[in-house]
Amino acid sequence: MKMKINLLAIVLGLITMSTFAQKNELKAAEKALKSQDFTTAISAITSAESLISSMDNKTKAKFYFLKGKALSGKKEFKSAAVTFKELFDLENKTGKKRYSSEATLIKNQMLQEVYKLASDQYSAKEYQKASDNFYLTYKLNPIDTSFIYNAAVSSTLAKNYDLSLDYYKELKDLGYTGITTLYFATNIANDSKENLQSKSNRDLKVKIGLYKDPVDEVTESKHAEIIKNIGYIYVNQGKPELAIAALEEARKLNPKDVNLLLNQAQMYIKLERMDKFGELMIEAVELDPTNPVLFFNLGVVNANEDKIEAAIKFYKKAIELDPAYGDAYLNLGISMLAEEKAIVDEMNNNLSDFDKYDELQEKQKKLYEKALPYLIKADSIDRSLDTVRMLLNIYDTLGKEVEADEIRPIYKKMRDQ
Repeated sequence: MKMKINLLAIVLGLITMSTFAQKNELKAAEKALKSQDFTTAISAITSAESLISSMDNKTKAKFYFLKGKALSGKKEFKSAAVTFKELFDLENKTGKKRYSSEATLIKNQMLQEVYKLASDQYSAKEYQKASDNFYLTYKLNPIDTSFIYNAAVSSTLAKNYDLSLDYYKELKDLGYTGITTLYFATNIANDSKENLQSKSNRDLKVKIGLYKDPVDEVTESKHAEIIKNIGYIYVNQGKPELAIAALEEARKLNPKDVNLLLNQAQMYIKLERMDKFGELMIEAVELDPTNPVLFFNLGVVNANEDKIEAAIKFYKKAIELDPAYGDAYLNLGISMLAEEKAIVDEMNNNLSDFDKYDELQEKQKKLYEKALPYLIKADSIDRSLDTVRMLLNIYDTLGKEVEADEIRPIYKKMRDQ
């Protein structure tokens, strides 16, 4: 006689055993979490994980919550963030949000801790670790895309250009500009202007009399900088064509953005395309005719092409716009001395013709006298070994003994440092 097997009873028995095991493991995890024994909690959670396919939604939500809490306690923030997202997705789907509120509080605590960790790592120049944690901060708070920007900058400093490029491209795709409104007011206690972080906070403190003179300030867009950085990364990767294409694409969208134009011009300097740099500088001057740096750059371009008269004109224009532009005075003086080489060569060819030699030497001195005021001005604005050395050489050549004796010890001290 064949034995009859009750399959339904076996199946129900297996389900009962599975449910019992689930509850036991979750209870063990819950108990361990109460005593902050996160290692034991993780162990219990791991044992329960194999049973997740047989869990009902209520048990599964509890599982995700306990797992996320345990991972958070173990400082495994990335895994915790993924787990909490699974919890939020499940409870949003079922409409029963039993654990979402407490999970959100834990996630916000994680957010603050991860951001502080990233900031500390950045300050300690641990740039790749900082980048990873800035990006994790974004994952914990996807509303604030500025964390991706921080991650991109940090990755660049870590020379992880591939990852940095991914982050910048993500910012570009998200339409990130970095434009924010800052809420300032003057602290009545010390009369200092302070950023009070939010409009509501600022307005409240003004209302109760702690602050006065509220003012909103809008920061500049980082769009041009992001495109520029993408271009620089392509250069570092040995892809200059992609670098130029990135900046040209950006300029098509913003043809009158001087910052984008200057970034494109800087790219051509890196690529040693001074002809294209010069073209862009002329275009930049048309867009921003009161910017002394643009005229200075045009002076450099023309000087490099031996167009000395044009270079002098541009340096003088830069000085006219900014009378304290030390580099413009220095380059102007150097440009005025450009014809000295030809004079010296001719002097060397006329060593036996004393009259001709004396005539050329006088011409050299007049050239020095002409350039000297600009070099003195450059030295007074921003003294360097170069300015001191040039002045000493000119004073000696012109026989200005008092001035030479005054600056000689300064030159020796700077030279020997």
